[in-house]
Amino acid sequence: MCTINKDLIKDDLYLAVNGKWLENAVIPEDKPTTGGFSDLVEEIEQKLIKEFNELKEEDVENKEMKEFLKFYNMTKDMKTRELNGVNDAIKIINKLEAISSYEMLSEHINEFILYDFPLPFSFSIYSDMSEATRNVLYLDVPKLILPDKTYYETENSKPMIDKFREMMTKLLEKFNYSSEKIEKLLNDTVQFDSLMYPHTKNSEELADYTKMNNPRTISQIKEYSNIFDFKKIITDLVGQEPEKVIVTEPVFYENYNNIITKDNFEIFKSWLIVKLVLSMSSSLTDEMRQLGGMFGRYMSGIDKAKSVDKYAYYFATEVYSQVISVYYGEKYFGEKAKQDVYNMVKSMIEVYKNRLSKNTWLNENTSKNAIKKLETLEILVGYPSTYKDIYRKLIVDESKSFFENNLEFTKMFTEYNFSKWNTLVDRKEWGMSSNTVNAYYSPSDNLICFPAAILQKPFYSINQSKSKNYGGIGAVIGHEISHAFDNNGSQFDENGNMNNWWTKEDYEKFDNLAKDMIDQFDGIEFNGGKVNGKLTVSENIADAGGLSCSLEALKNSGEYDIQEFFINFARVWCRKAKKQYIDLLLKTDVHAPGELRANIQPRNLEDFYKAFDIKEGDKMFMPVDKRVNIW
Repeated sequence: MCTINKDLIKDDLYLAVNGKWLENAVIPEDKPTTGGFSDLVEEIEQKLIKEFNELKEEDVENKEMKEFLKFYNMTKDMKTRELNGVNDAIKIINKLEAISSYEMLSEHINEFILYDFPLPFSFSIYSDMSEATRNVLYLDVPKLILPDKTYYETENSKPMIDKFREMMTKLLEKFNYSSEKIEKLLNDTVQFDSLMYPHTKNSEELADYTKMNNPRTISQIKEYSNIFDFKKIITDLVGQEPEKVIVTEPVFYENYNNIITKDNFEIFKSWLIVKLVLSMSSSLTDEMRQLGGMFGRYMSGIDKAKSVDKYAYYFATEVYSQVISVYYGEKYFGEKAKQDVYNMVKSMIEVYKNRLSKNTWLNENTSKNAIKKLETLEILVGYPSTYKDIYRKLIVDESKSFFENNLEFTKMFTEYNFSKWNTLVDRKEWGMSSNTVNAYYSPSDNLICFPAAILQKPFYSINQSKSKNYGGIGAVIGHEISHAFDNNGSQFDENGNMNNWWTKEDYEKFDNLAKDMIDQFDGIEFNGGKVNGKLTVSENIADAGGLSCSLEALKNSGEYDIQEFFINFARVWCRKAKKQYIDLLLKTDVHAPGELRANIQPRNLEDFYKAFDIKEGDKMFMPVDKRVNIW
């Protein structure tokens, strides 16, 4: 990385560390951003693409990797896909075109669900928030045209809709629709979309994911629609009538009979056709997959579609995700690093336990319950040792097209997911592939996971100083642990059940501290927009707790350099991004901009001021009464 301007640290830690890098950084044409996380992503994708392009089936013993290579090579064989064109997709579209009533559609509804075709409702299987050991059925809402409800409420929505129409016009032309028919299809689609969006939640509302826990009986679900027989659909999917279904957004379905009506069949059917064409575009020709990404690139400021190699890499590795997870982890992650990171996790859990035991604003019982969460916290580091049987069934049929193989795999995964209904949750199942540059906390599993891919420089290296490692991956580890006690995670107990283990008084104190964190970020001007403190509060609480906890763990470890700690923390957040992308994130992302994460959180810690001799009058100075320390 670049030279650090230590004279600038008192005014702007982020720029002091990353300023030189920012001067020279170039955003790749096929990405909206470059920097810490995304550069590591780029490095991994280039390494694995080269490897998969050179790897032959006979070079690997693992049967599932052999099938992956077949599918990967089929994915990037655009010459063969071009020969097939849209023929496979047209068969499906023609089938939909022939449907002239809701009654006719009902005959195909479960087929649509199994193939994951767009519908004005969506079912999924996840652990029950109230009984985390058991998988239950969730009823979700369909995706809108625009990324968030708030977009519809601004004057900028028209050019966005126009760009969507432009993309879909080009896609529909490939299906030999006339210009008149295309115009009707798109007018109808926009009209149908306009019926849905007023009843959906915006990103700020969705950020409070505990509000998604709305159990309903089958009788209640049935009442949602005069058109769709939800009771029959559900019992056909899971084999019997469930005692309950979790409705993520009840308001949407309470207004459902005003959206799905007899009079609306035509506009609804147009919406289905348009959405289906879009969803199939990435698995047809290269031209179609590029066209299908136009709107997404426009919204995030991306100049160019991914190369065929990159596209194939992401498409195929997503299908065979757990197979690739084991492959990447075994090849690129060492046992020594795994143990070192695991020890870091344990050290920070101990810091947290110590802090909770000495906490001055929690009563003893609440503190004990919090410590119990830490003691039962499941830790996943590196990569899984194996994968689910479903991945052993992904056998490529070389007599069929890529489109047909992908469709069949989609159906297999959908059937597999629905087969998990009412079964016990596998707490140790990895929710993220080891080649993913990220980490997560699962409140329903009370589990933290650190995939191998993020355990690299600048976040971590076995050869990097402890101070750098704790400023990098240490802060990430602490961040994920802190999620167990953010405004969402705090509502789940040690077993992952949504359960109030707080006293009323304690939670009021916590809520007030959370409001302080909201106030610290809310309304900060950035990139021509403003940060939403409510949208980002859970991640900001996690950042604050993670950084503070990691620093204490470092100090407990013996030899350390606090300056080095904060400098590497700022380094991992280096980022250069397109304006459109930042605009999108400000409206939809639960994380604050990286620049602010790097600059604000250190200012809450006294050690930061001591390390760099920051005093009142310096721009990085924050008055003591404005600093927020929750955990």
